[in-house]
Amino acid sequence: MVRKIIHIDREKCNGCGACAAACHEGAIEMINGIAALTREDYCDGLGDCLPACPTGAITFEEREAPAYNEAAVEAAKAVKQEAAAPHACPGHGGHKGGCPSSMAKAIRREASAPTAAAQAVSAQSVPVQAVPAQLAQWPCQIKLVPIRAPYFDGANLLIAADCTAYAYGNFHADFMKNHITLIGCPKLDEGDYAEKLEQIIALNDIRSVKILRMEVPCCGGLENAVKRAMIASGKFLPWQVVTITTDGKILE
Repeated sequence: MVRKIIHIDREKCNGCGACAAACHEGAIEMINGIAALTREDYCDGLGDCLPACPTGAITFEEREAPAYNEAAVEAAKAVKQEAAAPHACPGHGGHKGGCPSSMAKAIRREASAPTAAAQAVSAQSVPVQAVPAQLAQWPCQIKLVPIRAPYFDGANLLIAADCTAYAYGNFHADFMKNHITLIGCPKLDEGDYAEKLEQIIALNDIRSVKILRMEVPCCGGLENAVKRAMIASGKFLPWQVVTITTDGKILE
């Protein structure tokens, strides 16, 4: 059958392995330091690997290819999960450096001396005021939110990778405030977010969309899904992508 499938330009590939990590189906493997589409029937044609590639080596093409075999993909995932080491990354294809999304990293933060005010508060045993939460609705997980809800009317959407709330300390005040927040992780959740997000954007009076993602490659799947959803909705909305580093900074 003729269908949409990815094409990897071997000349442009730098061997980083980001595409293999971003491919949830395990269609891409690293062979002799170069990315290769080893299972065409595992490629769903959605292209989560495209935004992960730093060199633009991956594109779409229409050609003769086997149909996407979801059952085979799920069976392969089950086998890998059972046989993998504790820190193995499904679909990563044995990239030598390990999956960038799960690579261990110690985050060192500079300790600051307590201010005079803080010392005075401590001495008086006055309880510190809690920082107010800014979550404006429930549920907030993409898979759980309804397609239509009153809180979507006139909403500024924040669509965030769930790790961002833990990596960035002032997440509530700097990002969630005055937004309707939807969170998800394309690496852990089954299926694709694009169709549901398209319906939310198309069927409600959404004012703007902000995508908050981590710097790791698998977060490219979330960014890609939101972009596809906005295009498919037929609406032209103000949108922005903000990337958080694993040590909690905004990537400029």
